[in-house]
Amino acid sequence: MKLHNAMWPGLVGKEPGTDHPPISLERMLELTAAAEVNGRKFDGIDYFLFHPHTDPDASETDIRKIADLIASHNLKVGSLVAPIWPGTVGDAAMGDAEARAKFVLAVEKACRIAKIFNEHGVREYGVIRIDSASSVTDWAKDPAGNTKKIAETFREAGKVAAQHGERLAAEGEICWGGMHSWKAMLDTLEATGMPETVGFQADLAHTYLYLMGYNAPEAALLKEGYSDDEFWAAYTTMTDALRPWTIDFHVAQNDGSVHGTGSHDKTGRHCLADDPNGKLDIPRASAYWLKDAASRGMKHICWDGCMFSNETLEKPSTWQNILKSMIAVDKAL
Repeated sequence: MKLHNAMWPGLVGKEPGTDHPPISLERMLELTAAAEVNGRKFDGIDYFLFHPHTDPDASETDIRKIADLIASHNLKVGSLVAPIWPGTVGDAAMGDAEARAKFVLAVEKACRIAKIFNEHGVREYGVIRIDSASSVTDWAKDPAGNTKKIAETFREAGKVAAQHGERLAAEGEICWGGMHSWKAMLDTLEATGMPETVGFQADLAHTYLYLMGYNAPEAALLKEGYSDDEFWAAYTTMTDALRPWTIDFHVAQNDGSVHGTGSHDKTGRHCLADDPNGKLDIPRASAYWLKDAASRGMKHICWDGCMFSNETLEKPSTWQNILKSMIAVDKAL
């Protein structure tokens, strides 16, 4: 597996004029490229297509300049995050017709940039990441009706992606309606019904909270105080259900808690790879998701350090330890 690092931890939850301002793409690339463990380095990055790292309406010339910058660090581009949220380009996937059209437009803009990266040569694999851009509270007002709307929007976005030779991966997070539990996520994927184009992005931190039923107690597979045997039995149930849909993967650690900074809702906390309170055996858990990954077109995995503090992001040791963990995952496959 190719090993990638996410660039959006420099953006998500960051606010200009505070003690946690955005970190430039240039700096995130420098930190990523500098990490090395026993001669092995990160192979590439996954990338959020929004300001200040990227203008989603940037010219082809400007996008190619970004591609040149990334390539200058001997890094590839993998999966891209479409700007589907209100306040970026998109809007709620279960909203009114105007909102849903904005959602599809955001995917179309992401596909345009993906094509430029592909033609440049800096991108050779990866998917486009989406979610419902809708709150759990709003979704819960009409679960069946809202899941149907999300699925319809995902299908329309999927048609656009397919026309560009791309696939969409919906990242299961407890903060997004219709995706907030493993069962709700499965329902949404099945209702969408485009397994060749619209799949699942598994994140170790978020899916740990799926097990615990954090935002959906009725879907919990574990209770606090679980045994090791109970954990892996529950993990098998969840991964057997969602792995056939899984086309993208985030390596992460979670301590059983949630976290949100800036404008981002609380979601599964991303902890350091060596966090002593981490609940996950990262290599073993990853192997459950990545069984037969090649048959689902997966060529890379990505570390997601979303909402790490700026101080943590700026430490070279952070990325050394993360790269070490990523290598352990690759060896476990």
